[in-house]
Amino acid sequence: MSHGAPTVLILPGYQNSGPAHWQSLWQGKHPEYRRVEQRDWDNPSRPEWVEALDATARAAGGPVVLAAHSLGCLAVLHWVATHRAPVVGALLVAPADVEWIEEPPSIRTFRPIPTTRLPFPSIVVASDDDLYADLDRARGWASAWGSRLVVLPGAGHVNADAGFGPWPEGEALLAELMA
Repeated sequence: MSHGAPTVLILPGYQNSGPAHWQSLWQGKHPEYRRVEQRDWDNPSRPEWVEALDATARAAGGPVVLAAHSLGCLAVLHWVATHRAPVVGALLVAPADVEWIEEPPSIRTFRPIPTTRLPFPSIVVASDDDLYADLDRARGWASAWGSRLVVLPGAGHVNADAGFGPWPEGEALLAELMA
């Protein structure tokens, strides 16, 4: 890693990202990437998730790029509303629509979904058949956040279950944000 290059922070969603998930595979390929670890992946708490992101971003000691999935995207949005750190960009993949998801009950702590424009470049990746967020909702969020929207047809929740292992297209989007 060259001096001054931003640190990539991996932000998994609910229940963490398993070994076959693109986030875990990217981290295996790039040991310098840092995962934002949560105390309880199964009972997500907005204050805890936001503080874990803040601590990890501060520990990076310089600019960061965020690679978030699902509920991890919402942790980013809530963090940005209350914290300041040098963020180069954010890849927000398959943001979860917690405004209608009911389980686990703790997920409600992520409501409401912020619609404030992000102060750094961002790309929202959404699918037209994601069980956890309607494409029209994702389109509205991308617009509100000032993000470029990339729609992947038939990509489900853009996770290992949907066939997203290494996901080189995602790595290309991340590289674009780091450039």
